[in-house]
Amino acid sequence: MPGHDFVEPGLPLESLHGVAGMKEWFRWRLNRLRCMTPTEVSHRFLRTLSMHAERAGLLGSEVVPLPDLAPAPRPWVHATMRVSAARYFAAADRVAAGKLDLFALRDIDLGSHPRWNRDPKTGVEAPPGFSKLLDYRNPRLVGDIKYLWELNRHLHLVTLAQAYALSGAAKYYRVIREHLESWFAACPYRTGPNWSSALEAAIRLINWSVTWQLLGGARSPLFEDAEGARFRQRWLESVYQHAQFVRGYFSLHSSANNHLIGEAAGLFIAALTWPHWPSVRAWLPAAKAILEREALLQNAPDGVNREQAVSYQQFVLDFLLLSLLAGRVNGQSFSAAYESRIAAMLEYLGSIMDVKGNVPMFGDADDGLVVRLAQDADFSPYRSLLATGAILFKRGDFRHKAGALDDKTRWLLGGESDALFQAQSPAQTRLPQRQAFPAGGYYILGCDFESDIEIRLIADAGPVGYRSIAAHGHADALAFTLSVGGLEFLVDPGTYAYHTQGLWRHYFRGTSAHNTLRVDGRDQSQSGGNFMWLEKARAGCSLWSSTAESDVFEGWQDGYTRLADPVMHKRRIVLDKAARRVMIEDTLEMTGEHDVELFFHCGERCRIDPRSDGYALNQEARVLIIRLPQLKDGSSRVYHGSSAPISGWISRRFDEKQPSPTIAWRARLKGEVVLRSEIIC
Repeated sequence: MPGHDFVEPGLPLESLHGVAGMKEWFRWRLNRLRCMTPTEVSHRFLRTLSMHAERAGLLGSEVVPLPDLAPAPRPWVHATMRVSAARYFAAADRVAAGKLDLFALRDIDLGSHPRWNRDPKTGVEAPPGFSKLLDYRNPRLVGDIKYLWELNRHLHLVTLAQAYALSGAAKYYRVIREHLESWFAACPYRTGPNWSSALEAAIRLINWSVTWQLLGGARSPLFEDAEGARFRQRWLESVYQHAQFVRGYFSLHSSANNHLIGEAAGLFIAALTWPHWPSVRAWLPAAKAILEREALLQNAPDGVNREQAVSYQQFVLDFLLLSLLAGRVNGQSFSAAYESRIAAMLEYLGSIMDVKGNVPMFGDADDGLVVRLAQDADFSPYRSLLATGAILFKRGDFRHKAGALDDKTRWLLGGESDALFQAQSPAQTRLPQRQAFPAGGYYILGCDFESDIEIRLIADAGPVGYRSIAAHGHADALAFTLSVGGLEFLVDPGTYAYHTQGLWRHYFRGTSAHNTLRVDGRDQSQSGGNFMWLEKARAGCSLWSSTAESDVFEGWQDGYTRLADPVMHKRRIVLDKAARRVMIEDTLEMTGEHDVELFFHCGERCRIDPRSDGYALNQEARVLIIRLPQLKDGSSRVYHGSSAPISGWISRRFDEKQPSPTIAWRARLKGEVVLRSEIIC
């Protein structure tokens, strides 16, 4: 789920508490304005006026036209007997019993009629005010909005529909109907937290589309009797309202990131699934045009999503792929450029994935899924995307990285998907096919790829993030990750928090939570809020070379040139492939005296043993040696689950963290200096 912190409407003063809250509101508002162009300020002012006019009943309409059910769209989700039906029955039965998992909450009891406006984590019930002016950032008002929204995406309805499609058992349909009828009653149009985000409405539309298809569509026997017909009519009314809401509330200007792609995907898929109104059919070309445009704008030609966050790479890929598949079967093909950009995005994912399927956690991550079609305990969204791509683009290298066909791909591509997957011949070229992604700023140093002794080091010289707020990027310039034989030794520790737990949010997106260098205890970029960077470090690669003997990366970042005594940081990383040795040189160009820190974040399975010149990292049967700079004034220590200072943590899942060793080296240095570290693999 994207960080909605940067989407208007704003923070109403009446919802804040005390002088501190008032100051925070003004600080956030000022920072947000600093990230806007005059055109955007004008747009948001007019949109705010429009919102107030809507609340007063001067704009907008509650009237839903009668649907024409004659158009019969073709389904793009397919029930297949090649999945383990028992797994889906068990998952659906659990949902029917009112049990769900939501992020860090396990097996919570939501009952047969969930409280849709209540945050299941904190128990806070959001007020039923006009949705577009609701302050969903205020935890006193709505709790943790991410938990509330996640339930209301209705991913669980797809699980019930899958069980119905596989069994024909009406009990699963009855639960879907009960949940939706209770949702319609609890969440009237434009009222409450579930109508405060166009993206959330769009994702709900996509899950409703899949559910609708698996139930049999508008002509399903389930809707033949009077009760079924009434339910179908009420559902269609809400579909129309959702599509109308999304179409009039697109994320624009500095907020036009993954939100806009998701909103356009939701509207496009809704128009294909329910072409029962002339107005909805008329909205389809505009939604498709946005997808065509934003697929190329938001994803670089080398395949890197410009948000600089791997989790959002898969999130955006899902929107683009689902739209592609829905369009293909309904006569709405996308351009060659659109499809080519999807293939490039998959190629980047396959390149950064190590031999055991691990993917670095660069940038923000919140476990967000567009739709849940697989129930495997070990399901990997990244490998699933590669499996789907192997079939769509006839790519043997994607098949190799996927490893095996997954259930999500089976539901999307139908009964022939197994044969089509196996038909893709294994890659004949060396993997990864590319090691340099200059537009995205990522470079892969390594050797013995795709073997049990591979070294895969990924260096980051990319921008902080996308557009003026760089919402989902981290202050991680010149950081790197290191995997050996598929074991993650040096990692990006992840994200952990979004809207709440401000200190932890600040830490995990800050410089000290990455394998790079920090000066004077300050982040490379200056934060203006949970999803906003003000002064952003620029970074780049000045040299890249890859030969049979060595890989060489040289990069720079200027985040600390904003200091009173400017500091330029340059980093050179050399992999000697025969010696299996990584040499790191950090050059600091400065005049005065500064506190300098180097961080090495180790995977949670690593055991750290001190040595005279550094540390030994032990994991399974492998040992890595880290030799730290040998300066007389330098010192080091290992943090493991420290809260003062916050250090030594990793977050593999949203809202969950666990102790993980972090090596920190520190020194007070003056003038130009070169720090040399070495890693023996």
